[in-house]
Amino acid sequence: MIDQIYIEKAVLEHPRARAVMGRFPHATVTVCDRYGEIFNRKAQNFRLQKRKPALILAGKFANHVLPSPPEYAIGGAVNYYFSHMLNCIYDCRYCFLQGMYRSAHYVLFVNYEDFCQAIIEKIQAAGAASAHFFSGYDCDSLALDPVTDFVREFLPVFRRHPQALLELRTRSTQIRALLAQEPMPNCVVAFSFTPAEIAAAIEHKAPPVPKRLQALQRLQEHGWPIGLRFDPLIYQDGARQQYERLFGQVFDVVEPARLHSVSLGSFRLPKSFYRNLTRLYPDEVLFASPLEETADGMVAYRDSIRRELLSFCRDTLLNYVAEEKFFPCEAVITSNADTDHGVGVPTN
Repeated sequence: MIDQIYIEKAVLEHPRARAVMGRFPHATVTVCDRYGEIFNRKAQNFRLQKRKPALILAGKFANHVLPSPPEYAIGGAVNYYFSHMLNCIYDCRYCFLQGMYRSAHYVLFVNYEDFCQAIIEKIQAAGAASAHFFSGYDCDSLALDPVTDFVREFLPVFRRHPQALLELRTRSTQIRALLAQEPMPNCVVAFSFTPAEIAAAIEHKAPPVPKRLQALQRLQEHGWPIGLRFDPLIYQDGARQQYERLFGQVFDVVEPARLHSVSLGSFRLPKSFYRNLTRLYPDEVLFASPLEETADGMVAYRDSIRRELLSFCRDTLLNYVAEEKFFPCEAVITSNADTDHGVGVPTN
């Protein structure tokens, strides 16, 4: 799976780095000073690298936990996100990561202990207020879990702090680590879905919708709270019928008692990200859709199309789910300067 590993000198002897390298005994290992030497090189071919990404093992020394914009809340008083990884093993054509990063290589920050300490400090600072923490924006929370041990290492923090909530956002079926543990009411496993026709066309390498539903069903039978994320909504001919069919499929499986939240959002990208994606995939049908630049520098569907599809999906979903569990998301993707590493970090 991984033929090339780059590792920073500073984490050469880190136990987690050694454990990860032990999983790939035949990989070529190259030592570097900072991961940006590899990840931020100019003139990289993201599309070519995506065929066979390398793994970069690094340390993150600042900005472990960052505020989430209010549009991404699912009921928390204060909201944060954190990224133990950069980039995703899947190849969804609409993914903003492909428009933001120069490299398709995976970066794994192995110093989990620093992330956990930062999370604890945010929980303590929140006091009696409910603090929510989101993983899975710069990567899929579970897709590489057999390699990263993310679940096993991070869940104990939230088990010790039941007033805080963790969202694991995923398209993955890698749920063994969750099934091996007692479920936690303050950990939501949030599955992302698009209609099967759309998923098959543009969510390359991701498990098909029926496989995700099987994973969801196993988790809720085990007792885990479930989230549903229909974001981004993708428009094409027949989209209304496709989404109506998808919602029926999903709610044939979901148990209302196990459902924590449902969110919904339309396709949108910063103009610069969109421009990069169209250069990477000039023949992609998705980018021939009725898209336009908005006043705030985003690229999105024409307002009439966006509003119609959002309205239809909202009304249909509210036939299945109570309104207090429904969280529409019309946020803007922006980026913060991550001065520790010199790469853009999305604030959603």
